[in-house]
Parts: sequence; structure tokens; C-alpha cells
Amino acid sequence: MYYLIGIKGTDMSALTSLLKDLGYEVKGSDSDNHQFTEEFLKEKEIEILPFSKDNIKEDMYIIKGENIKDDNIEVEKAKELNIKISTYEDMISKLTTMFQTIAVAGCHGKTLTSSKLAYVLNNIKGTNYLVGDGSGHGSKEDKYFVLEACEYKRNFLKYHPYYAIITSIDYDHSDYYKTIDEVINAYQDFADNAEKMVIACGDDQYTHSLEVSKPIFYYGLDDDNDIIAKDVNYSEDGIAFDVFIEDNYYGHFDLPIYGKHMLLDTLAVISFCYYERIEAKEVNKLLKNYKGAKRIFNETKVLDNIIIDDNAHHPNEVKATIKSINQKYPNKDIIIIFEPHTYSKTEIFKEDYIQILSKLKKTYILNIKENNEDYQKIVTELSKKIPNAEVITENETDKIETYQNSVIAFLSANDLTDLEKKYINKYENI
Repeated sequence: MYYLIGIKGTDMSALTSLLKDLGYEVKGSDSDNHQFTEEFLKEKEIEILPFSKDNIKEDMYIIKGENIKDDNIEVEKAKELNIKISTYEDMISKLTTMFQTIAVAGCHGKTLTSSKLAYVLNNIKGTNYLVGDGSGHGSKEDKYFVLEACEYKRNFLKYHPYYAIITSIDYDHSDYYKTIDEVINAYQDFADNAEKMVIACGDDQYTHSLEVSKPIFYYGLDDDNDIIAKDVNYSEDGIAFDVFIEDNYYGHFDLPIYGKHMLLDTLAVISFCYYERIEAKEVNKLLKNYKGAKRIFNETKVLDNIIIDDNAHHPNEVKATIKSINQKYPNKDIIIIFEPHTYSKTEIFKEDYIQILSKLKKTYILNIKENNEDYQKIVTELSKKIPNAEVITENETDKIETYQNSVIAFLSANDLTDLEKKYINKYENI
């Protein structure tokens, strides 16, 4: 029996689903209100319990979520019974040894890339997968395992990948990494763990600094890459391009994707498919039908407006999302509802946020997660330096105006579904 403490977390719910599909007995507990994952787990007939020391039994294999503290009553009970407590990463490490694992890492783009790769590979050959948007699926009959691997606290170094895919290297997680060199060093070690090869974005400014012992192949738009997208055409319908691999034509792709970052993430998928000898036409057909990852440029049409939900929070992600909007909706104004992620990240990147958001018609800055004086000062500073910016709380939906012929984008590392629903309901009352 696998028992997961903090089962409703996005990563933990996906892991639970994967374990259930692999035939293991699973259940868990939580107190957080996470509507999406709770509904998902109930659909899988997985039992969810409130925290109680009576839930813990000696024959359980305990997995503790990252946000669960050591003073949790179930954690304390497990320690009393001398039950080994494993982390999410411990369990994933075990799974990566059971299958040919394609570990997708990157400071940006790993969720979309791993989700897209899982979709394509699952429809061609079948695959296990675990994606950061909460998606998880398993079958003991499938040899592949597509895994979104996070660099935070060097967690991805616990995994044993067959392929290592690196979508980007950037300065992020400033509460853990103090310099970009520390981030690069972590990715260096991650790449060295690959058994077969490394596939990396060659247009990234840092990936070429990696010195790894395994073969490494670069993808991108620059001519010095091994996998190159050429004759790229951006339009309101998507992006069309040809792919050449080591100077040989692989195939033509015409896909409903928007922005250079989506093109590069798609090239990562195409690169893997080429090295696994999958036909380009088959890959193109499946990529056309791919419906997207959760909270990655998810769109809802409301009157003549488009509501977008996206987990962009790093300045480079915010910039990329805005470029995607401009490509698909060049004639619409852009309004951003933006939630800064952490104090340290906001402090380090505040000038970047100011520069990016100053070009928009209106910016609403959410001020709800870190309620301390320093954080409040930074958010206030952002609102003063960004033209047409306003600070709101998650409960102040009425302060967000209604717009016409606009794109209203909710950008946050956290799920803002309730706020979006309240805002969409405003239009129903117009």
C-alpha cells in the first residue's frame, strides 16, 4: 500500500495516478482545497482522507509531499512507528530505473515539452508519463517513461534518464541558486546522468557551455544546431516550418503553435522522435491534434475577448507569452493580471517586469501570497513604475474592468481558476 501525505498536490496527484495505473494499491490524505486534483483523483477511484494519525499503518509505504512539514500529525505518527518516509523525488527515482526514461528539464518550457512528447509517444508506441501540469499515466507494458524533471534544489539529479532533454537554462529559483553558474553546474550534472544522449536547445545562451560525457545534440533556429527549423512562417493560424537534421531533410510541419518558445519546445519533441526513428508525417499529424498542457496558454472565448490562463511568472516566460498573444491576436489589446511568485524573484527581476509590462494597455498586480512589509513595498513599486498598473487582491474582481476586443491574460505560478471564473461571470451580467 502506497500512502501519499499531501495527495492533492499537482505532482503528488499525478504520481498517485501513475502508481494506480501500474497496479499498485494507493490512497492518501490532504487538507488543501485543490478542486481540480480532487476531482481527478475521485475519477480514478482513489481514496482521499483528512489528516489523522489513525490513517498511518505499519505496512504502508509512505510518500511525503514537498509542502508537508515534519510536524504534520501523520508524519509524526509514521516516525513513531519507525516507518521509512520517502519523498516524491525518491519515488520518481525508483520509477526511472524501471523504464527507459526521457527526463525533460529546463528553467522554461519543460511542462509543455514533456506534455507534448508524452502525447505523441503514447499515441505511437505507448508510454508512461508524469508531467508537471498534474498529468500521470502508467502501464507496465510500456517501456518508455516521459518525466518532467525539475531543477529546484537539484532534485532532478536523483533520476536515472535514458535521454536527457534540456529546453533552457536560466537564472531562477533564487531562494536556492545564488548565481547562474550554480544553475549551469546543476544542469551539467543532470546531463551527465543520461545513459544514451542529451538533446538540448542550441539557441539558449548557456547550453553550449555544457561539457558532458554523453553525445549531445542541439536543436533550434540557428545554423550551428544539429536539428534546425528552416523557412519558418509565423501567422495567426500558427507556425509552418521545415526540419533539417544533420543537414538532411526530415519533414514539413504546419502546427497551431504560437511564439518562438513554442516552436523550440516542439523541436525538442521532433528531435527525440527522429532519434527514435519515428516518421515525420506521423509526428506532424499528432502534433496538429495536440490540445495543450494544463495552464499553458489555455484559452476561453468571452464575447469578443479571449481569456488566457498561463503559469508564466519568470520575466522571460511573461515576455514569451505576450509574444504568443501578439502573433495569434495582433489586433487585440493585451491586459495582464499578474501574480508575482516569490519575494526574492520579484526583487531580483523587478526591473525586467517593469520593462515588459510597461508596454501593455493595463496591468493588474495581485498582492495576496506573501503578506509581509518588504513584499508589499516591491509590489507597490511595480505599480507606480508600470504605466496603467493597479494592485488588487484575489477578492477584488470588481476592480478589473470589462474590456472589448481584448486578450485578458492571467499569469501566475499558482492556479487562479476561481478569480478567472469570477471575472468571466462579470460579462454574463453586462
